[in-house]
Amino acid sequence: MKIKPYSQNAYTPVPSAFTKFRRNCVIWQFFRFIVINIKMTVLILKSHH
Repeated sequence: MKIKPYSQNAYTPVPSAFTKFRRNCVIWQFFRFIVINIKMTVLILKSHH
Protein backbone atom coordinates (compact mmCIF):
# COMPACT_ATOMS: atom_id res chain seq x y z
CA MET A 1 0.00 0.00 0.00
CA LYS A 2 1.48 3.29 -1.05
CA ILE A 3 0.54 6.47 0.81
CA LYS A 4 0.59 9.74 -1.08
CA PRO A 5 2.66 12.43 0.66
CA TYR A 6 0.70 15.23 2.33
CA SER A 7 -2.55 13.26 2.19
CA GLN A 8 -4.62 12.74 5.34
CA ASN A 9 -3.28 9.18 5.69
CA ALA A 10 0.31 10.44 5.95
CA TYR A 11 -0.34 12.18 9.28
CA THR A 12 -0.80 10.75 12.76
CA PRO A 13 -4.38 10.23 13.96
CA VAL A 14 -5.97 12.85 16.21
CA PRO A 15 -6.82 11.44 19.65
CA SER A 16 -10.46 11.36 20.69
CA ALA A 17 -11.82 13.26 23.67
CA PHE A 18 -11.92 10.04 25.73
CA THR A 19 -8.26 9.31 24.92
CA LYS A 20 -7.28 12.83 25.99
CA PHE A 21 -9.26 12.37 29.21
CA ARG A 22 -7.46 9.10 30.03
CA ARG A 23 -4.07 10.70 29.40
CA ASN A 24 -4.78 13.60 31.78
CA CYS A 25 -6.86 11.96 34.51
CA VAL A 26 -4.77 11.33 37.64
CA ILE A 27 -7.25 8.76 39.00
CA TRP A 28 -7.10 6.75 35.76
CA GLN A 29 -3.28 6.91 35.73
CA PHE A 30 -3.12 5.71 39.34
CA PHE A 31 -5.51 2.82 38.56
CA ARG A 32 -3.40 1.75 35.55
CA PHE A 33 -0.24 2.02 37.67
CA ILE A 34 -1.71 -0.39 40.24
CA VAL A 35 -2.94 -2.83 37.58
CA ILE A 36 0.41 -2.91 35.79
CA ASN A 37 2.28 -3.42 39.06
CA ILE A 38 0.01 -6.33 40.00
CA LYS A 39 0.62 -7.93 36.60
CA MET A 40 4.37 -7.51 36.98
CA THR A 41 4.31 -8.95 40.51
CA VAL A 42 2.36 -12.02 39.35
CA LEU A 43 4.79 -12.51 36.45
CA ILE A 44 7.82 -12.29 38.78
CA LEU A 45 6.26 -14.66 41.32
CA LYS A 46 5.54 -17.19 38.57
CA SER A 47 9.12 -17.02 37.31
CA HIS A 48 10.52 -17.82 40.77
CA HIS A 49 8.71 -21.15 41.02
